[in-house]
This record gives sequence, C-alpha cells and structure tokens, in this order.
Amino acid sequence: WYHDNLTRHAAEALLLSNGQDGSYLLRKSNEREDLYSLSVRGKDSVKHFHVEHTGTSFKFGFNEFSSLKELVMHFANQPLIGSETGTLIVLKHPYPRQVEEPSIYESVRVHTAMQTGRTESDLVPNAPSLGTKEGYLIKQGKIVKSWKTRWFTLHRNELKYFKDQTATEPIRALDLTECSAVQFDYSQERVNCFCLVFPLRTYYLCAKTGIEADEWIKILRWKLSQIRKQLEERNATLSS
Repeated sequence: WYHDNLTRHAAEALLLSNGQDGSYLLRKSNEREDLYSLSVRGKDSVKHFHVEHTGTSFKFGFNEFSSLKELVMHFANQPLIGSETGTLIVLKHPYPRQVEEPSIYESVRVHTAMQTGRTESDLVPNAPSLGTKEGYLIKQGKIVKSWKTRWFTLHRNELKYFKDQTATEPIRALDLTECSAVQFDYSQERVNCFCLVFPLRTYYLCAKTGIEADEWIKILRWKLSQIRKQLEERNATLSS
C-alpha cells in the first residue's frame, strides 16, 4: 500500500473511485523529502496526514513508531481525527499497489477499470471524482492586466471561477469544448503560470507551486483529449 510518487489528487481519485470508508495508502509528500502523506478515505472525502521519517522512526503527531507496520496497527484500533471537520477515521483497508502507478488521469481511469472489471467507457458517468478539481489560482484580468486570486472548480467540461470559495455564483463558466490548448506559460513575470487558449481570449493563470500548476495542466489536457476523442467517435458514427 506504499504508492511512492502518487500525487495528492491522484490518491484522492483512486480512494474515492475504488476505496471504501477506512481505505488508506501511503505516498511521498510533495512538501519535503523526509515527509510522507497518509491518505485516508472517510465517507465521501479523503484526508491527508503527515508522517515524518526521522531516519530511525516514524513520527505521526505526538506519537512515534519504530516501523510503519506499528503505526498502522496502532491506528487501526484508535481513530484518526480529521482536523477540519472532527470526523473520526479508522485505518481499515490498505489500498494495494497492484498495477502500474497512474501518473495522469487517463492512467487513473485505466487503473480503475482494471480494479473493478469494468471498461473505461463505463467509468465516465460512474466516477466523476476522477475528472474534478478545485482550488485557488491567480488570474490575470481581461482589460486591466492586474492579477486577482479566484476560486476555480472543474467539473465535467466546465471550468468555473468564483470570487472566493464561499461564493455561490461563478464570475464565469468556461466551456472546455471550445478550448484549443492548455500549456505552461513563460511570458508573464510570474512563476508557475499556464494558459488556456479559447477562440476569443487566452486566459492566464498561476498556481502557488509548480506541482500544482502541473496537476491543473494534466487534468485539463486530459479533459481536452476526452472531448476530442468523443468528437471523433461521434463523427465516425455519423459518417458510417
């Protein structure tokens, strides 16, 4: 159940699509070399907990364990506390590394299909968690080229952005079927930027870290590839 370089978002996708309440896996943390992340599913969300490797032991909160096995045995009987909601989560089901690690979302779908015995096409309506993402990004204005932080949500073929996470109405909803490209951008005086190319406008966005920008680009490109694939299949059906 150790998944090495699995990203945070891919871990969430796997546990939400294949796992159950209490499913867990361990992966390398993106933050520091000596940190691991224990990702645990509790009901319909995934919590991430830091595990620090000191070289001789593993630290988890105020507890210290000589091995990972000892840590898991301990928390199989004593619940973890989700700090944000206070939800109690118990480690019950290790999520095994049975197939090749998914690096981008197309691979996550293949992984899910292999685990469940279903075909990839079956999974599109049944696993919406694989194609969703949300988080804060810094967006450049259209007319006044100032940068403002906005809350972005990606669901199905729509990328919406809001004033902040608490806002209920989006400022704008972008239809990804009209997007022609997503790529890293180096034209701005900022780091971790990428752009979305639409017929009438190119949107410039920046993430806090390069890893986060890379995750947004990967899932958006995956979306575009799925849109093109569906369009090709529809055209092939019409022509036949």
